[in-house]
Order: sequence, then C-alpha cells, then structure tokens
Amino acid sequence: MASSTIPPPLSMLESFLCGGLAGCIAVTVSNPAEVAKTRLQLQGELVKGGGKRVYKDVLDVLAKTWRNEGIRGLQRGLGPAYVYQILLNGSRLGFYEPFRRTINRSIGRSITDQIPFTSAVAGAASGIIGASLGNPLFLIKARMQAYSPILPVGTQHYYKSSFDALVTIFRTEKFWGLLRGMDAAILRTAMGSSVQLPTYKWTKNQLGSHGLLPSNSILTYLVSSSVSGVCVCIVMQPADTALTRVYNQPTTRTPDGRLSGMLYRNPIDCLWKTFRTEGVFGWYKGSTAQFLRVAPHTIITLTVNDIILGLYKDIRNRRS
Repeated sequence: MASSTIPPPLSMLESFLCGGLAGCIAVTVSNPAEVAKTRLQLQGELVKGGGKRVYKDVLDVLAKTWRNEGIRGLQRGLGPAYVYQILLNGSRLGFYEPFRRTINRSIGRSITDQIPFTSAVAGAASGIIGASLGNPLFLIKARMQAYSPILPVGTQHYYKSSFDALVTIFRTEKFWGLLRGMDAAILRTAMGSSVQLPTYKWTKNQLGSHGLLPSNSILTYLVSSSVSGVCVCIVMQPADTALTRVYNQPTTRTPDGRLSGMLYRNPIDCLWKTFRTEGVFGWYKGSTAQFLRVAPHTIITLTVNDIILGLYKDIRNRRS
C-alpha cells in the first residue's frame, strides 16, 4: 500500500510571486477609487471649515475626473501602483505565514495555531517590509494621482511618466526624497496589515470549523475578505490620510541643502495639525472612497491569491 505524502508548503519566493500577481489584478480595479480618495484627502488641507470644495464626494470626483481627464485621469499612477503592489502584497502574503510560524515556534506553540497576537505581529512585520521596499513607488503614485490639470487640489506635482517622476525626485531631492514619508508608510501599512490577514484567516477558519461554508469555496474567500476589508478601512484611514499629505506637501530647502516638508515634520505632526484645524473628520476625509478602494481591493487580492495558490499547488504537485 503506497504511503501518502504531504506536499511541502510553498517557499517564501513562491508565496511572494503569487501574492504580487493577485495584488496587480486587484489594483487595476481599485485604482480609480484610490485617485478619488487621494484628491478628497488633500481637499481643504489645513483649512478650518474645509474651505472651497472642488469635489462634493467620491462619486463627484469620479464623474468630474472622467469628464475632464478621461480614463487616463481615473487610472493615474497605475504603473507605479503595479510595482508597489508586487512589492507590498508579495511581502505581505509571502512573509506572513513564515513569520507567523516562526513566532509560534519561538513561544512553544504549534505552527498551525491561529493566535491573535502572533498573527497581528506577523501581519504588521510583513507589511512593514513591503511598505519600506515600495515607498518610492507609493510616493510617485500619490503625487501622480493628486495631479489634475483641470481641477487641482493640494500641492501639484506634474510628471510626464513614472520614470520621469523617479528621475525628477532624485535630481531635485536626492536619495532622501525617495524615502520621504517612509515613517508614515510604515505606520499606515503596519496598522492595515496587522488586521488584514489575521481577520481574513480567522473568519475563514470560523466559517469552515462551524460548517457554515466549505473551507475552500470561493464564497468563503469572498465573505472572509469582505470582513477583512472593513476592518482594514477602519483601522488604517487616519494613517492613510497622513501619508497622502506628507507625500504631497510642498518642500523648501534647508540651510544644509536638503529639501524639507513645509507643512509637516512627520505623520504624527500631520495628524495633530489636521485634528487641530479640521477636527477628527479631517482624519477621515475620503473614507467612503477609501472603503470603495479597500473593500474590493482586499476581496480581489485575498480571493484571487487563494485561487492562484490553489492552482499553483495543483500544478506543482502533479509535476512532483
């Protein structure tokens, strides 16, 4: 009688590539909402009472952008967004399980145990790696999405292409310019990643263990990722607003020749100044657009990632 063998888990590289591909598919759908969110977050920046409103809400942003800038306007920043998603989701989905298993072993627990604390730490750590690697791409993406030749809000940065943005930032701000806002990016991604995969895994386990849905069905993936998307949106929004504003703020040259932000020193300073002038609702500007971005993005990323992993495992196991 032939003994059955358990196929080995995916390597970190295999998980990284599958996660990056899932993220690219998701960002194609969610990028227009990201453009709307970015512009709403910059509207009325540090103005009491909000000032003059160029856009009324997320639907107004999408309608006006489509009317004035076409599909190119709705998909501004898509190129750097693809590269960023490969780095971010590849890291987040590729490193999460190895980190979680390592942390579990270090405290004497089984690698199969889903422990909220170790899951949150693993999620935050994997997200921080992705955010750090992808920071220059997110910076370029945010500035390109904020730019509008017809209805501008916030500081405007015009670049002919992603490569032009990279060269321009490096030439004018040097290497440190590409690292601008990394502390805010780490804060944002750590908060989002600390709840994204843990809530997804927990919900999926609950649905399967209680017999509510088959453990490996697409409906299970959709329900679990929907719950995860809501949790990410609530936790991440203030840090996301700070990140957008830190990235996009005007700069001035210091006596030592470096360019420094004119409005904010760091993300905490940004959150404080936003709260002081715009109130707590200033932190949540663009939150509807954020939800319209995060919810489908999370659903597509996690659902497609599970589908891709399943297909890849089937192909790999048949070859072995």
